[in-house]
Amino acid sequence: MHKFLTERRAGVLLHPTSLPGTRDQGGHGNAARSFIDFLQASGFTLWQALPLGPTHADYSPYQCMSVHAGNSGLINLDDLVERGWLAPSTRKARPLQECLVKAHSKFRKVAQVNEIENYKSFKKQHGYWLQDYSLYQAIRETQQYASWFEWPQALRDRDPQALNDFSSRYAGLIEQACFEQYLFFSQWCDLRAYANERGILLFGDMPIYVAHDSADVWANRGLFAMDENGALEVVAGVPPDYFSETGQRWGNPLYRWDVLKQQNYGWWLDRFRTQLALFDIIRLDHFRGFEKYWEIPGDSETAIHGRWVDGPGEDLFKALQQRFGELPLVAEDLGIITPEVDALRLQFGFPGMKILQFAFDGGPDNPYLPKNHEPLSVVYTGTHDNDTTLGWYASCGSDMRQAIHECLGDSEEMPWLLIRAALESTARLAIIPMQDLLALGSEHRMNTPGSACGNWQWHFSWDQVPDALPGRLRALLAQSDRCR
Repeated sequence: MHKFLTERRAGVLLHPTSLPGTRDQGGHGNAARSFIDFLQASGFTLWQALPLGPTHADYSPYQCMSVHAGNSGLINLDDLVERGWLAPSTRKARPLQECLVKAHSKFRKVAQVNEIENYKSFKKQHGYWLQDYSLYQAIRETQQYASWFEWPQALRDRDPQALNDFSSRYAGLIEQACFEQYLFFSQWCDLRAYANERGILLFGDMPIYVAHDSADVWANRGLFAMDENGALEVVAGVPPDYFSETGQRWGNPLYRWDVLKQQNYGWWLDRFRTQLALFDIIRLDHFRGFEKYWEIPGDSETAIHGRWVDGPGEDLFKALQQRFGELPLVAEDLGIITPEVDALRLQFGFPGMKILQFAFDGGPDNPYLPKNHEPLSVVYTGTHDNDTTLGWYASCGSDMRQAIHECLGDSEEMPWLLIRAALESTARLAIIPMQDLLALGSEHRMNTPGSACGNWQWHFSWDQVPDALPGRLRALLAQSDRCR
């Protein structure tokens, strides 16, 4: 059992893009520090975020352009002003990307020797992914942001001469991408230190799959099931079930696990190396796919005609454990889970997830009911894919509401009834979405699965946070033995 599971803890689910800020996606500057102060004052010891990578136009953090890189939209411009790399007037008047370009230009002119050395050290330390990512971003910009499999063949297929010629011609664009990653990582590491000094652990999220249009797939095509033109032979998803007659066709590339095994899972080891530098704890999305995954023909429009294929199973986690020691992982084990998946999770001591919004339909054996929780788990009122608890309760029918109150009583209004149930659960960790702490309705939902519009853009503001909220939360956490 990892040390983060040795005591009862509670935390808040909030992606950094949801922090108050002047930019369209928030940031990790003063607003993030104020949020950490709020967590500390409330007695929480965990801050759970979604994946931090650079997103496509839909803002989804689960379809990022890199499994390593950070989202430059999170860079704190005020920090660049303080360092003398950005004029205050520019910071206020110019778009984010223009500010970052100007900051890079000023950095090259005025940076101190130690700052230049820190930048060089960063590029060397992260060279295992940074060069490919920066090159990918530079080419993408010159190709009007087309996907890599639509680039001219020589660039698409990474012809060495073509890449050398491009790198010479567009060295400035490549260096700009490197500099932005330096800013992101240095600022995030400072933020992590600020959190850890106040007893707050950062809790990250790692999707099992990567986006087809990503630096990772472009630079490592031999690790993914695709043809010589970059078209996908098979894609990821899940089979038909109670929720969908046609299943879910996610469309992500699938791994060539046999090739990865031959390489001792080096690509995955590198991926964990990056994320463990950013987070204290990591949630593994779609843990089920490591035991068996649903393989769908690339030309199928739905997930109906897929098949189950063996995943890497214990081999991968043994390789990770040998490299990193005891793994601070949480397994996302939602949906239909087989005994084999449970056995794999338990073999390595990973907590599973319990979602209270799923608890009140079905019979007494429903694993999400509070009476069926177990200590080796993380309980949530809901996740980023659920409605807010207030919105969910408003949509419940009378039978569901009766089941809820038969289980939990009616001593409090929603969402506090569900929040208290989560905190009082036997689960070692309890996570509450920020929307529930603020008692917000469905219009504040973070994501609606299956909907392509309006997701991932929610922000809160400090005027939504009652002055008495930290005290109320600290009392609740103390009562449930989660206040640290």
